[in-house]
Amino acid sequence: MTPLDPIHIYEVSPRDGLQNEATIVSTDDKVQLISRLVAAGVQDIEVTSFVKPSWIPQLADAAEVVERLPKTPGVNYWGLVPNRVGLERAIDTGLQCVATFMSASETHNQKNVNRTWRESLKNLRTVIGDAKDGGLTVRAYISTVFGCPYEGEVSIARSTMLARELREAGADTIVLSDTIGTGNPRMVRRVVSAAVDAGVPLDSLALHMHDTRGTAVANVIAGLQAGVRAFDGAIAGVGGCPYAPGAAGNAATEDLVHVLEAMGHATGVDLGLASQAGAFLSNALGRDLPGRMHRVHMSQVAADEQTCSA
Repeated sequence: MTPLDPIHIYEVSPRDGLQNEATIVSTDDKVQLISRLVAAGVQDIEVTSFVKPSWIPQLADAAEVVERLPKTPGVNYWGLVPNRVGLERAIDTGLQCVATFMSASETHNQKNVNRTWRESLKNLRTVIGDAKDGGLTVRAYISTVFGCPYEGEVSIARSTMLARELREAGADTIVLSDTIGTGNPRMVRRVVSAAVDAGVPLDSLALHMHDTRGTAVANVIAGLQAGVRAFDGAIAGVGGCPYAPGAAGNAATEDLVHVLEAMGHATGVDLGLASQAGAFLSNALGRDLPGRMHRVHMSQVAADEQTCSA
């Protein structure tokens, strides 16, 4: 049997997963979570954001988190940066990988970064150029590609134009994001096809899916069928955006690993250890989390303990 293409999973739980939580997770627990993700085999982890702490107080300890990260060969740590100041803060910590962000819809972009999308694009051309001049690797997120909480449907032409412009600015990867979880498999195939037709190489595309309507895994599979081989995930399905009312968490990393491996694609991530990381985060937040496979793991552990005690 011909081996299927390997799949790359980019982990966002320490940043996107925690930014919308009411509970502020301690720096110790963040570092513990990241260490567990590394042990599970995750090679790319978005560990924090360099926005103003007053915007996202859950991530105010960005520099301390980066300072305490495990130094593991082959693992890339990423920081989200909104502008040149954020980029400089990230560089000061020693990070070599950064992610930028903007929205395809005007209203969400205004609420998220207080800029028009045209102003954001102009700003990001400079930020990406400066990052590349400094030898950094860059991902560029485009939010609300599959729907906006304020405007509803978003123009595919706008999204693909932004994808092309950000790629031409130097971004290594363009991440098409279903910020509020309104996408469906047909829409995913249309958007990916349109981006490629607009000149964005297929191997430079990634998908970031939220599970608001229970379609995140289905949308990832649609992206897989369209030729995408890189997907964002968040352990235990945590996530959300402060400026996207009603949005649920991300596609759960352990659920993606389970499905993709079952389909014959290698992910390089250990499902058992990933599930343990999900259970750890659930305990740290003090609540049940929406991902499924970590709950299977927790149930199995509880059953084993009951058997042993009997």
